[in-house]
Amino acid sequence: MLRLTGADLGTVAGTALYGLTIVAAAFLLSWAAEAAEVDISQGLAIVFIALVAVLPEYAVDVTFAWKAGQDPAFAPFAVANLTGANRLLSGLGWPLVFFIFWWRQRRGSLRLEPGAAVAVIALTAASVYSFTIAGIGEIALYHSVVMAAIFGVYLWVVSRSPGKEPELVGPARSIGSLPAFQRRAAVGALLVYAAAAILAVAEPFAEGLVHSGTQLGIDEFLLVQWLAPLASEAPEFLIAAILAFRGRAAAGLGLLLSSQVNQWTLLVSSIAIAYAISSETLSGLPLDGRQTEEVLLTAAQILFASAVLLSLSLGRKETLALLLPFLAQFAFPSTEVRLGIALMYLVLAVIVAVVQRRHVRPLFAAAWAAARRGGHAEGAASTASAE
Repeated sequence: MLRLTGADLGTVAGTALYGLTIVAAAFLLSWAAEAAEVDISQGLAIVFIALVAVLPEYAVDVTFAWKAGQDPAFAPFAVANLTGANRLLSGLGWPLVFFIFWWRQRRGSLRLEPGAAVAVIALTAASVYSFTIAGIGEIALYHSVVMAAIFGVYLWVVSRSPGKEPELVGPARSIGSLPAFQRRAAVGALLVYAAAAILAVAEPFAEGLVHSGTQLGIDEFLLVQWLAPLASEAPEFLIAAILAFRGRAAAGLGLLLSSQVNQWTLLVSSIAIAYAISSETLSGLPLDGRQTEEVLLTAAQILFASAVLLSLSLGRKETLALLLPFLAQFAFPSTEVRLGIALMYLVLAVIVAVVQRRHVRPLFAAAWAAARRGGHAEGAASTASAE
């Protein structure tokens, strides 16, 4: 409405309102995507939800990358938003789910479902490959190809897993229980409205964050890195917390794990493509020293988080090892601390991987079984139809 009427609330107030719009639209998207599971096949639902869930973060980050193609001053903000969103997921989101699980059930280890093995393998592959981004100092187009390929294989395998009846909660349950025509109309209307709202405010929100930082005397990089992702990740955090509170912590952690795979593959891929199209070159999005540090730290954190889940479980010690260094970044925001934490994550990742090496083969076996079950299910369905 502000954009249509031309009203001006000021930079800070306008940016806050645009941010609230993204939060509200993200909730609408999550409810519509969940309710859509009633009407579409499990494989399509996985692809659909994966793409819809990342739309708010995608819109803001691609906006920064697109602007960077025309004005290099925006390049740091694309990386800031990307790294902040991913570090929030494993540094704050995973611990949130675990501590709710521990508080409700008083158990020291949260066990994931075997199907999560596919996400763990994909996230590990993406985190290992992402060190090449820090190594060359840019997000190149070939990074887009590799990351998109990892995401594509992940979706292909997961989509072949046998489906389950969706367990909807809250507004999604109310929408999902409507008669077919009303349900589909409601889902379609919510998706279109929310997507239009996000696309309408993504650019002014991105620019407003930068200008608000200048007006408030706050580092623009930090404001973009943490405030924008908090807005777009809020629905996922809330849904995961509700699932954990209701005794489905494994599903809550699985939701955040899937989102992490989406954002550390598809979002990285999208940034380089948007920058290349905008700049009308085949060059990658350049990184300066600060951005390279942020990518290195994020890759190291995700690699450690992936190593922790090799056993498909998350315990108290591992949760604290994810949470405390994440919080330390705010208390000691210096280059030395960031590089020190990144090195610590790498050392811990190696130690945890060695200790849990016996779980690697079962992890791949679980992922392979998930893919084969899909194939068997399709064959069984074909046989049943023939009969």
